[in-house]
Amino acid sequence: MLRALWSSASGMEAQQKNIDNISNNLANVNTTAYKKSKIEFQDLMYQTERAQGASTSTGGEIPTGVQFGHGSRIVATAKLFSQGSMQQTGVPLDVSIEGEGFFEVLQSDGSSAYTRDGAFKINSTGKIVTSDGLEAKGLSAIPSGASSITIGSDGAFSVVLNGAITKLSPFTLARFPNASGLSSIGRNLFRETQSSGKAETGGIPGQNGFGTLAQGFLELSNVETVQEMVNMIVAQRAYEINSKAIQAADEMLGQANNLRR
Repeated sequence: MLRALWSSASGMEAQQKNIDNISNNLANVNTTAYKKSKIEFQDLMYQTERAQGASTSTGGEIPTGVQFGHGSRIVATAKLFSQGSMQQTGVPLDVSIEGEGFFEVLQSDGSSAYTRDGAFKINSTGKIVTSDGLEAKGLSAIPSGASSITIGSDGAFSVVLNGAITKLSPFTLARFPNASGLSSIGRNLFRETQSSGKAETGGIPGQNGFGTLAQGFLELSNVETVQEMVNMIVAQRAYEINSKAIQAADEMLGQANNLRR
């Protein structure tokens, strides 16, 4: 009977973490380019009381054995990089990626991070930066007095300076063999890991499978509120039924303890 208590307790803990994940998805429903996470479960070790395929005393073979599991656990919170919907802003430095790819930015320690949040700004020196002031890697600074910023779907980047069109270094994209293996570090940023594989940088938008760019648009979160609410109900019911199983096991133990000869 104690096995039922521990198995149900592991199920409650797993569903609690499931609710934590759903809550984080819902909290970021309006976060630019946020990618939702999906919980993946795994059953725990089994206690075998009768092995499959074992020989019987009469020389036969047991077709199915007797095994009892010990509950479940969370093994992964996989990021789903499906495309979010686009919101038109009309801001010249708002850039969304339609398809595969990430913008590469430089962190304060000089290392690279990757994001799909294209809400770029211009800092005091004319450099293109994120909302947190992280510099977009490989882009030219916008000269003082420039106007009419133009960003093409292929990453071409130009401004009008002194009445003439001036081309700047283009926007490029990065991608990974396994984007789900990236480490989320907050602030809409991802970091390369051994699981994600090495970044393929310098990709030209629209070529070799890289996505294209859309100026004046931002990619919204790919969280589907209705689906997350359904997931929350399912998790709540699973948590409740596990707690009922603990209650039933406790009552059975109580009855066994109160047996009279």
